[in-house]
Amino acid sequence: MDLLVQIGLIELAVGGLLGWAVVLRKERPDFFHRIGLKQPRAVLQIHLDYVLMGLIMIALGTVLDDPPALLAGLLIFGTIVNPLLFLPGAFDPANEKKSSYRVLAVASFLAISAALVWAAILGPA
Repeated sequence: MDLLVQIGLIELAVGGLLGWAVVLRKERPDFFHRIGLKQPRAVLQIHLDYVLMGLIMIALGTVLDDPPALLAGLLIFGTIVNPLLFLPGAFDPANEKKSSYRVLAVASFLAISAALVWAAILGPA
């Protein structure tokens, strides 16, 4: 099985499992407050983002025949990191203003943007 498809299936599984956290957010909102989560909506955003990123990876892994390693690396990095970018701000919105967060966010968005354009140019095999 293609690496992109495998990673996509893992991301889809993570997104699916995070569905339980979405239920917990609704049923036991006090739990997230106890662990210091200030923006519980981030749980839903991460859940949805991993589902979408997983589907993107499965689709690209299916249509791209042996993509260049750099392209695969950019896709993997971007689709794993992008959903996680909701997490630091969920605990403290000030985290999103830190330079380390901003550098990671820019790198992740650049990676996924460049990779998706590159994939579109390569097109199906």
